[in-house]
Amino acid sequence: MTVRSQPRRTIVPEKEPLAEEPARVRIGMSIDQRMIGPGALAASIALGLLLGPVLGVIGFGWVPLVSFFWFFGLYTVLVGLSEDRPTVRDRFWASLLWCAGALVVIFLVMVITYVLYRGWDVFTSLGWHDFLPTFLTEDMGTTGPLAPITQGGILHAFVGTLEQTGIALILTVPLGIATAVFLSEIGGRYARMVRTVVEAMTALPSVVAGLFIYGSVIMVFTKQVSGFAAALAITVLMLPIMIRSSDLVLRLVPGNLREAGLALGAGQWSVVRRVVLPTVRSGLTTAIILATAHGIGETAPVLLTAGVTGNLNLDPFSGPQTSLPLAALEFAKSPGAVMRARGFATAAALLLLVLILFLLARLVGGQQAGQLSERQRRGRAARSLRDQARIEANYAAVLAQRSRLGPVLPTPRQPSTPGESR
Repeated sequence: MTVRSQPRRTIVPEKEPLAEEPARVRIGMSIDQRMIGPGALAASIALGLLLGPVLGVIGFGWVPLVSFFWFFGLYTVLVGLSEDRPTVRDRFWASLLWCAGALVVIFLVMVITYVLYRGWDVFTSLGWHDFLPTFLTEDMGTTGPLAPITQGGILHAFVGTLEQTGIALILTVPLGIATAVFLSEIGGRYARMVRTVVEAMTALPSVVAGLFIYGSVIMVFTKQVSGFAAALAITVLMLPIMIRSSDLVLRLVPGNLREAGLALGAGQWSVVRRVVLPTVRSGLTTAIILATAHGIGETAPVLLTAGVTGNLNLDPFSGPQTSLPLAALEFAKSPGAVMRARGFATAAALLLLVLILFLLARLVGGQQAGQLSERQRRGRAARSLRDQARIEANYAAVLAQRSRLGPVLPTPRQPSTPGESR
């Protein structure tokens, strides 16, 4: 007996109407959630002022610290009234990171404001029309400690800083990048030892670097202080920062980029030069900036290896040479008010110099991987035109050679097996 199967049908279940409409997903925070942060901040500042200047329970210097910790406690409690535990934890750590970044910016602004405020007498006394031709184009060779602010300048220290930092960068950048490439691309049994030495040298005191160059270079070879010896001491301090920062950014390059370059037939050094280094160009620029910022503000190694002078010395290989940080230190510790104002103005000039170097470094190599400047686009377009002309010339040469050889008959295909039909 044959049983005929019934055709299959799709049965759609009937939906029952929902008793309550589900809550919609809202992107962002409500007005109550957005007001928790400013409210907690206002309450914490009010409590700090109440305990400090009003009641006198704590000193005025403790008001920012008490307000800071009270803000986190009050903010966590207010968030916990309306959110679950994961949200409270997330908001707490997010606010902590925001406050840490805000504190760094506030401290930086305070330092810059204080330096400009203490050195403002130089700007107001000279005026902006006399600041450049006087303060930046004269040295202190014929200026005494009791001379007015209109006499003397920081040209000798400015030139010394540029020469010493420039020589240090010439030595640090290639050595640092080469060592970082060795650690990340080659490795081997010596890589761990080199990385350990680099990490140990990162915490090397600056005075030790100055003593090392003084004992190994000045006392043995030159027999005199010079700007070049100071540049060597600065190089000893900048090199670990450069190596460590470059090694970190080189490790961030994906391995498939290296594998793609090798698969296309390029050698290891060609992949490093054409793929790896251009990919981390922005990170290498940041490493150079960090190393420069670490070395340009040193005073102890410069004092030991280059000495102190008020005269302009353009030769970094002979004679004492002063840098901007050392000149600012010598001016600021002077008992005269005019010299102290000159010292803070020198520190302001150093900050301006660091800002200019930072902007130049970002303009030269600050583009991210894959982003080209207008000059780089024009260069690649010109290379493409040259490649096109070369390819067309090669193709024309191949056609001419074929025309001379005549028609080439195709080679008959050989059978793969003895029994295959011809």
